[in-house]
Amino acid sequence: MTIPIHARTARGTMRAAIYLQDAHAIREGMDFARYAEERGFEAVWQAESRLVREATVPMAAFASVTSSIKVGSGVVDCWSRNPARLAATFSTLDDLAPGRVILGIGAWWDPLAAKVGISRDKPLRAMREIVGAVRALLNNERVSFSGEFVRLDGVELDYVYQPRRAKDVPIYIGATGMQMMELTGEIADGVVLNYLVSPDYNQQAMEALARGAARSGRDASTIDRPQLVVCSVHDDRRTALDMARMMVTQYLGQQPHIMKASGVPQDLLDRVGEVLTWPATHEQVAEAAKLVPDDIVQMLTASGTPDEARAQVRRYLEQGATCPILYPLGDVHQMIDAFADWDGR
Repeated sequence: MTIPIHARTARGTMRAAIYLQDAHAIREGMDFARYAEERGFEAVWQAESRLVREATVPMAAFASVTSSIKVGSGVVDCWSRNPARLAATFSTLDDLAPGRVILGIGAWWDPLAAKVGISRDKPLRAMREIVGAVRALLNNERVSFSGEFVRLDGVELDYVYQPRRAKDVPIYIGATGMQMMELTGEIADGVVLNYLVSPDYNQQAMEALARGAARSGRDASTIDRPQLVVCSVHDDRRTALDMARMMVTQYLGQQPHIMKASGVPQDLLDRVGEVLTWPATHEQVAEAAKLVPDDIVQMLTASGTPDEARAQVRRYLEQGATCPILYPLGDVHQMIDAFADWDGR
C-alpha cells in the first residue's frame, strides 16, 4: 500500500532532519543543530536508546541555540517516567521553544529494560494509556484515570507563574512492530519509523498504519511519518560503506527479528550471532563485520557517495516516509551539506 507522501518544504525542496545519539559532545551537537538550521533542516532529534545519554537535556541545549528548527526526542521510553512528570518535562521544553518541541516515545527494548527491572508486559496497553494521559495534561486538562499502567487522581499541570494554555507538543510513537504501528495510526500525531530496516519494510508498515488510522476515522496521509536513516556519506564509497558496516553488524546481533523482517538472510544472522554477545565488545563487532557484505549494508542504510546516499533515502520516501531523520556517520557537516536544498533527484 502506498500512502501519499508530503515530503517537500514550502520552497519545494525535500524535508530533512538530523539524528544525534551520544557519539558527539553535547556542545558539538549544539553546533550541528545550528548548522542544520542554517542549511534548511526542519528538525533535530535526540536519541535515548541506551543508558548513556538521556534526551531532554540535549534537547534543551539544542533549542537554546536555535530559533526555528524543531527539537524532538527520538525516543524516550514509556516506562521509566510517570506520565505526569513526562508531560511536565515536555511542557517545560515548550516554555523554552514554543511550538518547536516533539515528544517521541517508544516501548524501549530488551534485554536492557529487563536488566534495569522493567517488565515490558502489555506494551500496547501501556502506550495507549500513557499517550492519552500525557496528551490530556499537555492540553491543559485535569485528568483522573485508573488504568493498568496509569493512575492519576485529579492531576493537572498546575501553572502558577505563567498563563494556563494548551502546549503545542505533538506526540510521535517510535513503532517497529506492526501492532504498535496500528496503534500509532489510531492515536498518535506521527510515527518515528525505525532505522536499519530496508525500504521494502515500509510497505507493511504503511498498511498497518492505515488500518489503525481507519479505526479512529482518520486518513493515514495526515499522519507524519519521519524515518530514521543511518547515513554514511564520503567521497570515497569504500570508506562510507565501512563506517556503516560496523553499525549494521551490531544491529544484526542485537535486533535479528527486525533484520529478518527487512530481508536479511537467516544464515547471515546466525553467523553474526555466533560471534556477538550482549553487550558486544568492539573486537567482536569488528570480527563479525567481516561477514557482512556490501549489499546488506546498502540495503539497510543510506551509505556511499552523496549521490548514492540520496538515492537510497529517496527509496524510503517512495515507500511512505515523509522526512528522513539522518543519523550521521563520519563528517556530520558533509552529510548535512549533501541533503541541504535537496530537490529529490
